[in-house]
Parts: sequence; structure tokens; C-alpha cells
Amino acid sequence: MGLKRISIAGHDIGAHVAFSFAVNYSDIVAKLIMLDTPHPDEGMYQLPMLPILGANYLYPWWLSFNQVKELPERLLEGRMDVVIEWLFNHLLKDVNSISDFDKSVYAAAYNNKDAIRASNGWYQAFPQDIQDMKTYNKLSVPTLGIGGSGYDMLAMSLPKMISNVKLKKIENSGHFLLTEKPTETVELMIDFLEH
Repeated sequence: MGLKRISIAGHDIGAHVAFSFAVNYSDIVAKLIMLDTPHPDEGMYQLPMLPILGANYLYPWWLSFNQVKELPERLLEGRMDVVIEWLFNHLLKDVNSISDFDKSVYAAAYNNKDAIRASNGWYQAFPQDIQDMKTYNKLSVPTLGIGGSGYDMLAMSLPKMISNVKLKKIENSGHFLLTEKPTETVELMIDFLEH
């Protein structure tokens, strides 16, 4: 594209991609913004995959489920509305921040076996992402980590990966910051990019 200097941002798996881009092309990245999720590292293998009795913890069952080849497509084709509804109901603090129409758009986009297989490819790349992480030097690009429900993960992970990092927490937000708290999130991003 001929760009000389860029800033890059990403949410969730998009944050993984943005981080990898910044590490591999730090000579052209001016600033990096990571929303709610750090890049996969070996700590991912320590995530509880079963509910912890009495704990207020939403275990991420879908990380393992999406690792399975072929079965998710067979089980979920034509039924992604069930998964989309569950995810938004459990990963948002304000379930009314996304409309039924928006959920139907997501479900339609993921509702066939090819879309499910392709999206699960993101998750199936985690083992390679973890290996790649071992080869990366600590990133020095100025970075902003913005977290809602993922703030603690960012606070624990990003200082190990990045030497020049600022962390901001969006209060009363779940995982989907730009859905629940768009104004607050965008204001933090703009302020970081302008200064």
C-alpha cells in the first residue's frame, strides 16, 4: 500500500493480529492499540477449561471446542444464532447494547460450514501463535491496552510483551467494548493517537 508509518488497532483475535504485525513490522508501526485480549502465549495453556466451583469465572469452553476439526461445522451449521446469542448474553455486561438485528447479521455471516471452519481456523492457529510468541523480542512500539472484562489479562500480559505500554480500563463493560462503551473506547483511542 506504500504506507510509510501506520498505527494499528485490533479487538480480540484482531488484537493478536495487530500485535504480530507490530512485532514483525515495528519499523513502520507508530502506535499499537490492543482491545481486551493479549496475544496468545504459553499462559493460555493454563486457562481453566472447566467451571471452577463457586468462582465467578466464565470459562472459555469455545477455545477448546473450536480446536476440534470438522465437528463444530457439523453441529452448528444453520444454528449459529444459538452460539451468537449465548456469547453476547455472557460476554456483555449490558445485553441490550446489541440489537437482535445485529445478532442476526453475525449469525448469518457464520451460519454455513465454510464460515464456521474459517472462523475456527483463528482458534486453531493458537498453538502456532504461542510458538511465534517465543521468538518475538519485547516490543517497544508505544502501545495502549484497553480492557473491559479482559483488563486483568491485559494488565498481566502486556507489560511482559511490550516495554512502552499504557493500560486503560473501561468500567462496566464486558468483552465487546466498542458495542457497550463506544464513546469511551474511541475517546481513549483518539487521545492516545493524538499525543
